[in-house]
Amino acid sequence: MKSFSNSFFYITVVIVFSVLIYLTLQNGKELEAGRDIVSQASGNGQWKDFLASLNHHLTSPLAILLIQIITIIFVARFFGWICKKIGQPAVIGEMIAGIVLGPSLVGTYFPEYSALLFPDGSKDNLKFLSQIGLILFMYVVGMELDLSALRNKAKDAVIISHASIIIPFTLGLGLAYFIYTQFAPPGVEFMAFGLFMGIAMSITAFPVLARIVQERGLHRTRIGAMVITCAAADDVTAWCILAAVIAIVKAGSFVSSLYIIGLSVAYVFLMLWVVKPFLKKIGELFGNKDNITKPVVAIFFLTLLISAYTTEIIGIHALFGAFMAGAIMPENMRFRNIFIEKVEDVSQVMLLPLFFVFTGLNTNIGLLNDPYMWKVCGLIIAVAVAGKFIGSALTARFVGQNWRDSLTIGALMNTRGLMELIVLNIGLELKVLSIEVFSMMVMMALATTFMTGPALDLIGYIYNRKKNYIPAEIRQVSKFKVLVSFDSPEGGKTLLKLANAFVKKMKGNAMVTAMHISPSSEIHTFNLEEYEKESFKPVLAEADQLGQKVTTLFKASTELDTDIAIVANKGEFDLVLIDIGRSIFEGTLLGKILGFTTRIINPESLLNTFTGKEKLFENSPFDDKTQHILNRTEVPVGILVDKEFTSTDRVFVTIFDPADAFLIQYAQRLISNAGSQVTVLDADGMVKNNAEIKESIRAIEHNVPNHIKLLSQRKIEKEFLDGQDLMIISVDSWKKLVESRSTWLNNTPSLLIIKE
Repeated sequence: MKSFSNSFFYITVVIVFSVLIYLTLQNGKELEAGRDIVSQASGNGQWKDFLASLNHHLTSPLAILLIQIITIIFVARFFGWICKKIGQPAVIGEMIAGIVLGPSLVGTYFPEYSALLFPDGSKDNLKFLSQIGLILFMYVVGMELDLSALRNKAKDAVIISHASIIIPFTLGLGLAYFIYTQFAPPGVEFMAFGLFMGIAMSITAFPVLARIVQERGLHRTRIGAMVITCAAADDVTAWCILAAVIAIVKAGSFVSSLYIIGLSVAYVFLMLWVVKPFLKKIGELFGNKDNITKPVVAIFFLTLLISAYTTEIIGIHALFGAFMAGAIMPENMRFRNIFIEKVEDVSQVMLLPLFFVFTGLNTNIGLLNDPYMWKVCGLIIAVAVAGKFIGSALTARFVGQNWRDSLTIGALMNTRGLMELIVLNIGLELKVLSIEVFSMMVMMALATTFMTGPALDLIGYIYNRKKNYIPAEIRQVSKFKVLVSFDSPEGGKTLLKLANAFVKKMKGNAMVTAMHISPSSEIHTFNLEEYEKESFKPVLAEADQLGQKVTTLFKASTELDTDIAIVANKGEFDLVLIDIGRSIFEGTLLGKILGFTTRIINPESLLNTFTGKEKLFENSPFDDKTQHILNRTEVPVGILVDKEFTSTDRVFVTIFDPADAFLIQYAQRLISNAGSQVTVLDADGMVKNNAEIKESIRAIEHNVPNHIKLLSQRKIEKEFLDGQDLMIISVDSWKKLVESRSTWLNNTPSLLIIKE
């Protein structure tokens, strides 16, 4: 009755008020008399009027900007994905995407499309939106700097850092002397041109370098700490020098620039001694995510905007103000993380690609149209590498580093990436650099960033530094070694409980290593140690409760599955335990088989329908990540499908093939160490007809009576499954079992699927 009355009220209101609207419009026509009403129609017909209106909307500034953003994000992500696949930072792909969409490629071969997508009048919109992205990015860069490391760490790092600035700066100035007459824009003084060439040669891309250090597992090594500190000192020093250079260029002379430099010093003093203590106090009051309110967030964003505005009107560019605002943020890790999360996705995913494309629109490789221009470009790259790579390496060697570490520092400090493009765009904006020099310098930024990974690989090869991140105490130990690799702390606790059941009574004859490999895009240099501590805290607490000694390994990476396999193989572990949460099965056929929820649609499953991968079980019963680990790992791997796993008191082992005989040894370990009651399920009569398996079971019965029994039946009752804690099965048998769509799979307990 309630539903009927609501429907009646709704229909009545719509009808009554629709009639009132119609009558009002009709009567309103009488008011038009004598007012010279001009019709909006063109008189060419309704269809042509519609097409004219559609064309007007398509060419409006907002529509053009939106289609530009859509195109840029797609192309940038595509090229970034390609670069990650070949072991390069995604930023290189985004830089290449900018050049591809500019006059160098699309503008040359598809000029009509380029003119349609990037008409001249639209470039200012791209420019200002990309500048907002850069301001947010520099804010994050400032927050990622650990200034305490500069205070505490290392005289050597500061020496290397400053040498890696002054040497390339001097070489860049010398290069400017030889190319000034041919390539400097008309009316630009040599001092302005030379200073910008010097600072452009001196920049190191701190964010890209930090990601490379994390992904290669160097962050916990002495050399990793050294190079991060060097890059941080380089970043701070280079941006201060850049601010001074901008001041000199804008003022026209060094003496005139002293006014700007004086205001800049006053600004820095105000930020460090007034604004920073104020923000620190707010950070102490609102350091917990639960009580950060919108007014508090507004205070910090206003600080960012006011700081950027101040440096812009002083004359040292808004980006320096954004960098400074990030650097003085409260040092509380949780507090900084909150703001990085709020800013980073928007700035890096949407706005920064706009900057790359804007840079690409100003880069025309076609201008380098004769051998001489390419020789000059090659000379610029050579000078850049000599100044940064060789200068940093020789300085590191001079202060006492060995040659391997010195060359590693040089290769990493030679990374220029996005920071170089920022400097170059400032030079182009100030009309200090010509388009030709700008294009050559962009090529240099690409080349020096691209060579970082191969250079590190070559150095590692020459000095036999294998790509593994395993401490010597793990590699050299001669015990039964179990590796627990977990994604989440809760999953780590469960896996540790299972690992403990295999080694509990082995005392000093076993070793358990807990490893967490985190996506490098989710963590930042300044909070790396804190992030590691938080990741392992619940696992170590569980280890204490179990009385299990645990060694920990932590790494940031872009290729999690590959690194798990590398560590497993290089560490020569006897068993690797990984987990599969329920979430990866939700909405898939496997999810239905395992009795998980089917109400969630898995996008990957939908994609598989279109890409011909719908027959999920023909190749593997696992997701791509797990299958990749299985394919690359040369040691036994156990995959835990956790269905509220709590203990190994009652375990059943399924034998479907003679090759499954190896599972008995795992049953024996559980009996010996955890006192498990094991049932061996002989569904197809394989045990009865296999002397080796029967002998293994008989030996266990002889040593520990009443702990193992044989069950020879095909049909498994639900009551039996409900009474079990864990099912152990081989990968091959699990695949066959899933393909058979056995009805009892819905009721299985937690599963341990083992590949020998």
